[in-house]
Amino acid sequence: MSQSIVNAVKSKIFGHGRGWVFTPQHFKDLGSYTGVRSALSRLQKEGVIRRLAQGIYDYPRSDETLGILSPPIESVARAIAERNGAKIQASGAYAANLIGLSEQVPGRVVFLTDGPTGQIKIKKLVVTFRKTTVKNMHAAGSREALVIQAFKFMQKQHINKIRLETTKRFLKGVTRKEFERNTKFAPHWIRALLFELMEKEL
Repeated sequence: MSQSIVNAVKSKIFGHGRGWVFTPQHFKDLGSYTGVRSALSRLQKEGVIRRLAQGIYDYPRSDETLGILSPPIESVARAIAERNGAKIQASGAYAANLIGLSEQVPGRVVFLTDGPTGQIKIKKLVVTFRKTTVKNMHAAGSREALVIQAFKFMQKQHINKIRLETTKRFLKGVTRKEFERNTKFAPHWIRALLFELMEKEL
């Protein structure tokens, strides 16, 4: 392994800044897979980067009081999706938590995907990638898609006035064209609820 690969890898990591989560695939333009893996291994031993799980690393952020911080779940999932060339969509309790509809922080986070499935464990957190339908991935990554998954999890009887107001704030600024496109395949009750909620905003 040449020092030039180590320097190139380090430079790219520093360029992205603290908090970046990555895999060896993110450095394929800098050298051979073996060379990149060796460079990452060296940087990990030097304490520059942290190994989160097999083949997944981050350039950790730190806090004066809390010390080294855990990586954002979304960043870990995105790094894996980029490695696999796949799309992902947060779902379940995690989707509801991201919007502010629930304070429950799940110990098991589920992402829907059109790519490889499986689980990854980071400390006590389990991140699951679950295969889903084309319709569920239609608007993956959009605010509307997150709301649809959160509402599916919460169920109609638990979506009260306060949660609707929270959702309205979350969706503020979306255009009618985007809104219609991204809610196209939502269950009928969710689509009706969202159109009624956002009628004056669109």
